[in-house]
Amino acid sequence: MSIPLAERIRPKSFKDYISQEHLVGPNGQLTKQLANGLLSSMVLWGPPGIGKTTLAHIIANTSDRPFYKLSAINSGVKDIREVINLAKKDGGIFTTKNPILFIDEIHRFSKSQQDSLLEAIEKGWVTLIGATTENPSFEVISALLSRCQVYVLEPFNKLNLQKLLEHAIEKDELLKSKTIGLQETDTLIALSGGDARKLLNILEIVVNSFQSDEPILINNISVSQSLNKNTLNYDKSGDNHYDIISAFIKSIRGSDPNAAVYYLARMIEAGEDPKFIGRRLIISASEDIGLANPTALVIANNTFQAIQNVGMPESRIILSQCTIYLATSPKSNSAYEAINKAQELVNNTGNLSVPMWLRNAPTKLMKELGYGENYKYAHHHQGNFVEQEFMPDKIINTKIYTPSENPKENQIQTLMKTLWKGKYNY
Repeated sequence: MSIPLAERIRPKSFKDYISQEHLVGPNGQLTKQLANGLLSSMVLWGPPGIGKTTLAHIIANTSDRPFYKLSAINSGVKDIREVINLAKKDGGIFTTKNPILFIDEIHRFSKSQQDSLLEAIEKGWVTLIGATTENPSFEVISALLSRCQVYVLEPFNKLNLQKLLEHAIEKDELLKSKTIGLQETDTLIALSGGDARKLLNILEIVVNSFQSDEPILINNISVSQSLNKNTLNYDKSGDNHYDIISAFIKSIRGSDPNAAVYYLARMIEAGEDPKFIGRRLIISASEDIGLANPTALVIANNTFQAIQNVGMPESRIILSQCTIYLATSPKSNSAYEAINKAQELVNNTGNLSVPMWLRNAPTKLMKELGYGENYKYAHHHQGNFVEQEFMPDKIINTKIYTPSENPKENQIQTLMKTLWKGKYNY
């Protein structure tokens, strides 16, 4: 059986591990932990092919601990318990050498599966290392997250990827037996999407496209020819996660339902987590459609709930419906722009004093000091509105919200002008 290049040159120690200096460099967070002989449970968060699995193996080797590995895709609670029982027999009870349990794609574990890890971590039977491409704040239960340190792995830059290519050609036993010239790397790196594993897969495909006895010249043309300009031919499951989701959202923003559903299909065929797509639809509904069609956020949120209840493959229909609805909705980013302006204003002006008449007055002393005095209760006035100032003195008349040009916000603009006279003239 042929072992893939990425596996053949997988680093065994930190000195061969490329990038992540903030974690494994001389002053890295993990470097310091290991130097002290200590290791806490952790979640490694970063994009695909960034070295999360490799880092877990190196940590185990460096700390001289037994290593157990599970994949969240095909492991259940029963598998977890079996591994934990094995780990307990390895002596992992309140020692500094408790075994490491590595769980790849931990974000795919259900709540009950994650719950089954808690006792083992709490009692020190194992040190957990979880790997995820998703934000652990959303995908890892709070009880488990509170027991783990989250480390963010940074994407490879062009220099890292170039170094990885050179390292593979120089160190791999099969590649160094060939005459390989690395003339250009732009196409190789672009097709990898920053995924080191995909980069090495492409390199191996290109090398194997040459005759065994001919010199191998790697440049942009030879790479394109070898792959027939179609990365899906060699790595369907590694579809370019970030580029595709970017194109998906931009197609919705650009009101192109054809393109939006096409990129949705790309993600579904690549095995993308439906919940990941659902969350992006919720964000788009607020960021790109917003007040032009407030129902879009309701539809997107209901879509997210529905796909969790229904599951695949039927969820693809629900995602398609929501995608088309958002793409064909009127667009407004006024809420997005407003919160950006408001946060910038807060950062520039600091903690300005709240006007006295708006302050809460739960005690007699606060009332005596004037808290809440002269506040006008809107519902006691005609039309449930009365003019009064709500902004701190220093930023009175500062404009934050500007309605976009669409029927719904035209109505908002008319209402604001009617209520506030000159204050909300846009």
